[in-house]
Amino acid sequence: MAKKALITGITGQDGSYLAELLLEKGYEVHGIIRRASTFNTSRLDHIYADPHSPKNRLFLHYGDLSDASALSRLVAKIQPEEVYNLAAQSHVRVSFDSPEYTADITGTGTIRLLEAIREVGIKPRFYQASSSEMFGKVMEVPQTETTPFYPRSPYGAAKVYSYWITVNYRESYGMHASNGILFNHESPRRGETFVTRKITRAVAHIHAGLQDKLFLGNIESKRDWGYAKEYVEGMWRMLQQDEPDDYVLATNETYTIKEFLEVAFSRVGLDWQKYVEFDPVYCRPAEVDLLIGDYSKAKAKLGWEPKTKMHGLAKLMVDADVALLKAHREGKTKLNA
Repeated sequence: MAKKALITGITGQDGSYLAELLLEKGYEVHGIIRRASTFNTSRLDHIYADPHSPKNRLFLHYGDLSDASALSRLVAKIQPEEVYNLAAQSHVRVSFDSPEYTADITGTGTIRLLEAIREVGIKPRFYQASSSEMFGKVMEVPQTETTPFYPRSPYGAAKVYSYWITVNYRESYGMHASNGILFNHESPRRGETFVTRKITRAVAHIHAGLQDKLFLGNIESKRDWGYAKEYVEGMWRMLQQDEPDDYVLATNETYTIKEFLEVAFSRVGLDWQKYVEFDPVYCRPAEVDLLIGDYSKAKAKLGWEPKTKMHGLAKLMVDADVALLKAHREGKTKLNA
């Protein structure tokens, strides 16, 4: 009988890659999606479009991390063996504009889900999507599982709460609950308001003569960028361990946004300095200057390590956005696919 997995945030970048991975491994996959007036499952549509896809093992349910009763009903109905909590208000800059909403979904939403599991009385293995933004104003370089947290945004603070409540339920109720402290991980499925995708999408449009300028905030910030498709493998491996634990997933390399710009624009033979301009509206009230993660624990215990680093990732994303724009102009696909 197929193992059942429940994924919150299944329509996002990580959720769609994780769904693919679990389906390939023979799971029955259930995802929670929010009701919307427009279709919001574009990252999953290709699964149904593939005639060889095991689509009869992918089930989507309406729900929300703000709705405790709905979460309890779904957990009781599905009875999953694994639960991956990927849902969040995940945009750091937006969290300053909507701090209360961010706290409710990204922070309190986690305890609603944990309580639903506890009250239903099942014992699934639980994965919490923690974030390198918890380190914020970093206390040491590189950051590891024991580095103290110093969040610099409402998003980072909400993720710190979710991290510790996951640890608390592990220690208080014996739950197999693990935190994956993931550093920035990107892909062609990244939302267009996140800086890497904003850059690669602009590169495609500027190269095609459809856009003149790209406006960004602080381009001196340093980030540890990896490939999301590889990171979901690490999530799955955490829940296959005999004992729950917390792991950093990262590349142990850091680059400025400026360096990402250079690689992305040069991929299509352009000089980024001719097209990029500063706009203070994209600056955060409090900045995170340097993130670089040490993934040695994940390598030793999970056998996980990144294969795609920043240079390869930027080129991969530019190529995908160039191809997406070309397909759109030929009438083959929607631009926001």
